[in-house]
Amino acid sequence: MPSYIEKAEQVTLPVVALRGTVAFPQITVNFEASDEAFATAAKVAGSSTAFLFLTAYTEDADENDESVQNDEFPFYRVGTVARIKQMIRTPEGQTRIIAEGLVRATAVRYRKSGDYIEAELVCKHISLPDLGGVRGEAAVHEMLSTVEHNMQFLPTNTEDLMNTLRRMNDPGALADFIAAHIVVRPIDKQAVLECFDPLRRAEILLEILESEATVLEAESVIRNRVNARMNRNQREYYLREQIKVIQEELGEGDDVAEFAERIKKANLPAEVEAKLKKENDRLAKTPFGSAESTVLANYLDTCLDIPWTAVTKDRISFTAVQKVLDADHNGLEKVKERIVEYIAAKQLNPELNNQILCLVGPPGVGKTSIASSIARAMNRKYVRISLGGVRDEADIRGHRKTYIGAMPGRLIAALTQVGVRNPLILLDEIDKLSRDSHGDPTSALLEVLDGEQNKTFRDHFVELPFDLSDCMFIATANSLENIPRPLLDRMEIIELSSYTKREKKEIAKDHLIPKQLKRHGMTRRMLRITDSALEELIDYYTHEAGVRGLERSIASLCRKAGKKLLAEQKKQITVDKDSLSEYLGARKILPEQIDEEDEIGCVNGLAYTELGGTLLKVEVAILEGTGKIETTGSLGDVMKESAQIAVSYVRSIAAEYGIPTDFYKTKDIHIHFPEGATPKDGPSAGVTMVTALVSALTGRRVRRDVAMTGEISLRGNVLAIGGLREKTMAAYSAGAKTVLIPAENMRDMEELDPLAKDNLTFIPCRKAAEVLKHALLPAKSEHTLEKSDDAVAASKFIPTPAGQPKQIHF
Repeated sequence: MPSYIEKAEQVTLPVVALRGTVAFPQITVNFEASDEAFATAAKVAGSSTAFLFLTAYTEDADENDESVQNDEFPFYRVGTVARIKQMIRTPEGQTRIIAEGLVRATAVRYRKSGDYIEAELVCKHISLPDLGGVRGEAAVHEMLSTVEHNMQFLPTNTEDLMNTLRRMNDPGALADFIAAHIVVRPIDKQAVLECFDPLRRAEILLEILESEATVLEAESVIRNRVNARMNRNQREYYLREQIKVIQEELGEGDDVAEFAERIKKANLPAEVEAKLKKENDRLAKTPFGSAESTVLANYLDTCLDIPWTAVTKDRISFTAVQKVLDADHNGLEKVKERIVEYIAAKQLNPELNNQILCLVGPPGVGKTSIASSIARAMNRKYVRISLGGVRDEADIRGHRKTYIGAMPGRLIAALTQVGVRNPLILLDEIDKLSRDSHGDPTSALLEVLDGEQNKTFRDHFVELPFDLSDCMFIATANSLENIPRPLLDRMEIIELSSYTKREKKEIAKDHLIPKQLKRHGMTRRMLRITDSALEELIDYYTHEAGVRGLERSIASLCRKAGKKLLAEQKKQITVDKDSLSEYLGARKILPEQIDEEDEIGCVNGLAYTELGGTLLKVEVAILEGTGKIETTGSLGDVMKESAQIAVSYVRSIAAEYGIPTDFYKTKDIHIHFPEGATPKDGPSAGVTMVTALVSALTGRRVRRDVAMTGEISLRGNVLAIGGLREKTMAAYSAGAKTVLIPAENMRDMEELDPLAKDNLTFIPCRKAAEVLKHALLPAKSEHTLEKSDDAVAASKFIPTPAGQPKQIHF
C-alpha cells in the first residue's frame, strides 16, 4: 500500500450550485448563475478573493425547487473550491462565469448570508508520492484502455482528446479529467468527485466506464441499422433533380441561368466575375430548396447589386462649385475654401485621390447639410451613414454569409443604395461610436479611412475586394475627445465655430424664413419679419451655437401669424421688435450685461462654451481669517489650479501694489464664479482671477467696460487661449468697450466677426502687469483711465481700416 500525503484546511466561501454538471479540481468550468442568490454570491466572491464553492444539485432536487428560500439546501456536500477567472453580464441579463477548479472540499454546513448562500468548508487534498508507484501506473493504463475502447463507439473524432489523456500520468488527475469530459451522467460524475483517495477514485471511474461501455455498444448497433436505411436520401435527391428539370421546362425557378446572364452583362472586375461564376456553379449542384441554396442565391443577388464599375462624372470647375456652395450656405468659409481648393487641384490633376475630411463643431452649425451641398456642387451621389450608437464591428464590415440573417456592412449597403462606386459618403456622428464584446467599429474604420488601404476593402459578407478610394468621405463630430488617435490621424480636421449674431441673421433671412414660409403655405407679402425682430429673436429667444432653435422659433412665428391672418381676415402681417412678444411671449433669455458701476473685486471674464461665447464674471472677497482659499461655482480641476496659480502670483507681486505680504496668512480668500449650477473648467480665466484678487486686496476698482481672457503662468506671463472669436462677440453683446487678450492671440484677429472688430478696442498683453495697468482704476482717481505712452502713440499713428479693430494698443 502506498503512503498518502493529506492536507486539510477550513474556510468559509460563497456557494454557487450547478445543475446538470459537476466541477472538478484543475479543470475550467463555464456556467451561468441560475438565480439571483448565486449571481450575488459570484459578485461577492469576485469583489473579494475570487474564490467560491461549486457544488451540484442532488438528483432528487426539483427544477423549480424553492427549498433554498426555506433554508433547506438540496446540494451535495462534496464540491470543488474554484477561482473566478472571468465574469460577464450577458445581454439577456444573466451572469456568466468562467472558473478554474482548485481543490475538493466538504461542506460542514450551509447557511444564508444576506442575499446569498455560504458554506463552512473543509478543503482536503490527498497526493500520492511517486504517483502511486506500480498501482498508480496500472490504474492509469487501465483507465486509458477502457476509455479508448469506449471511444470507438462514438461518432465524433476523439483523437485530440485521447492525445491529451495519454500525456497525463497522475491517476487522480486523470480520473477527474475523464469524469469531467467523458462520463455522461451527473450522478456518476459526483461519485468520482466524492472520492478523495486517488487510487480508489480510479477504481470507481473504471466501474462507471464499464457500465457505459455496455450502453454504447447497444447504441452502436442501433446506429448501424439507421445508417442502413439512409439510402432513401439518395432517392430523395433523384426526385429533387427531376423536379428541377420539370421546373426548367416550365420556366420556373431557373435561378442559375438568371444569375449567369446577370454576371455576363455586369461588366465585373476579373476577380469578382470568377468568384461569382464559381458560386453560381455551386448553386447549380446544390439540392433545390436546401438551406445552402438559399444562402448562395442571396449572396449572388447581393453581390450583383453592388456597383462595381458604375460611376458619376465629377464637376471639376471650381468656380461652379464655389457658386453652388455660396448659394446653399452662409458662413462655413473654411469648409467651402477647402473643397474649392480640392476641386482646383483635381482640375489640374484628374488622378488626385479623394479627400477624407472631418467636420468638428457644436450641434446645429450645418455639418450635415454642408456635406449634402458639397455632393450637389461636385455632381456626386450623396449617402449618409449614421454611426451614432454603433457598437458592433459587423455594422461596418458585415457578417459572414453562412450566418442566419447575414447581410453586408453599412458601407456596402450604402453603395448599393446609391448605385455608384464614387459617391460622397457622410459618416455622421463618428464621435458617438462605442464598443462591446462584438468588436470595436472604430478599428474597422481605420482601413476604410486610409487612402492607401481602402483600395482593397473586404466586407465579411461579400468576401471580395472593393475599391473605396474613389469615394469621398466626410465625417462629422461634436468633439474630438472620443475619437481614437489612429482614426484622427487619417482625417483632415476642419473645426466649425458657432455662428455669430450677424451670420445667424443672414442665414435666417436667406434660408430659414423662406423655407418656413413655403412649408406653412405663406409668402413674403403675407408675413414680413423686420431686421429688428430678427435681432430680438436671436438675442432673447434662442441661445445656441447653431440655428436649429432659431428655425423652430421662426416656424412657431409662422404658425401663430397664419392663425391670426385667418382669424382676422388680414392680407399681411408685419412682425417687428415690439410686436414679437405678442406671438412668442416674453423674452426667454436674460441678456448678459456689464455692471452699471465700477466694482472692487469683480471682473468681466470671457469663456467659451458649446453654445458660443459668454461673459463670465469673477468675484473675490477678502475676509479676516487664517489663509484659507475657497473656490465656488462648480469649478473643474484645471480652473482650481488656475486659482492657486493666481494667488501665488499675487503673493509674488504684493509689495509692488501695496498689498501686505502676509495676507495669505491673515486673510481668507473666496473666489466665486456666478451661475454655480453650471460646471466650468479651463485655464483662460487666469488673468481674470489675478485682476480680481489685486482689486480686492488693494481696494482699487475695476473698469466695468473692460473684459479679459488669458491663461496666467507663475511668472506672470499671459498665455494664448482658444475661442477668441466667440469670446469677443460675447464681450460686444454684453456692452464691453475694451478687451484684453494675450499678445499671442493677435494672429487670430482676422477670424473675428466684423461687428466685434469695429466696436471693440483690443489690447494685447504679454504680462499680467499690463492687464492690471489697463483694468484697474488709479487708487486716487477712480473715474479716469490712465493711458500709457504706447497706447497714446498707437491711437495717433495706427490707422483703422474697414474690418479692423477701432484701436489696437501695444
